[in-house]
Amino acid sequence: MFYHDDRLQYEVEVEEPDPVFAKLLQQAIGGVEGEMRVALQYFFQAASLPDEHAEYREALMDTAAEELGHIELLATAVTKNLQGAPLSPSDAEAGDGLATFGGMQPRQVLSTGLNALAVDSNGVPFNGSWIVGSGNLAADMYANVMAESTGRLLATRLYEATDDPGMKDMLAYLIARDTMHQNQWLSILRDLGDPEELLDVHPIPDSFPDEVENGEFNYAFLSTNVEPESDPGAPWTQGESPDGESEFSFLSQQDLEGAPRDVAPADPRTYNDPAPRED
Repeated sequence: MFYHDDRLQYEVEVEEPDPVFAKLLQQAIGGVEGEMRVALQYFFQAASLPDEHAEYREALMDTAAEELGHIELLATAVTKNLQGAPLSPSDAEAGDGLATFGGMQPRQVLSTGLNALAVDSNGVPFNGSWIVGSGNLAADMYANVMAESTGRLLATRLYEATDDPGMKDMLAYLIARDTMHQNQWLSILRDLGDPEELLDVHPIPDSFPDEVENGEFNYAFLSTNVEPESDPGAPWTQGESPDGESEFSFLSQQDLEGAPRDVAPADPRTYNDPAPRED
């Protein structure tokens, strides 16, 4: 169950409304780096966990609910930044016209009456295919660290894009929460493996039998340069692999035997052949 408290998670104040900044804030709501993504990602990851992982499920669900609160913060910030925004081309600056409404998103006028949308800063609707919920807890934690990293990067860019003290204060809060979330997902990864290492659960899934894997290529770095090159001696081309299970090696694509494509002709009924069909 979810319960809603009619209070914002953190204060949202806008001293000087800025409809252009409201457009930028949309990325943090419905963009690929935004709060809708992580809220739903953590929700579906939690829903996939069995009771034996109840403590991880609780952490995911708690944070999913927190991210819903972040959507509420940002939606409120969008509304406050749209106060006094132009409602028609004649309200906008001369020469601006209907297409941009003074630099804001037209749909923020036309579809919501000066409120937030479930879209990104270009007006593209939120896409549920961005959500990662693989059912493998370790894989999902890496996806979560990436999501929080790009979300924090976005928040820092938004912070630099405004001079409004209230918006900077709200974004500083969101940046701080992203710091925590990155660390909590890394802590779960550590809890899944050795306390001092994050690599005991590698490769993901580690339950696949090693003897079935192609042992010639599972730790070989492949150079795909046209001209053959020698091993550069990089940490990923020689030495022990991070998971401790093998040694890295180096291959150039010229070392591969390759194989002919050997694809049969298309079925005539597909009409793939540009020549006339012969019956």
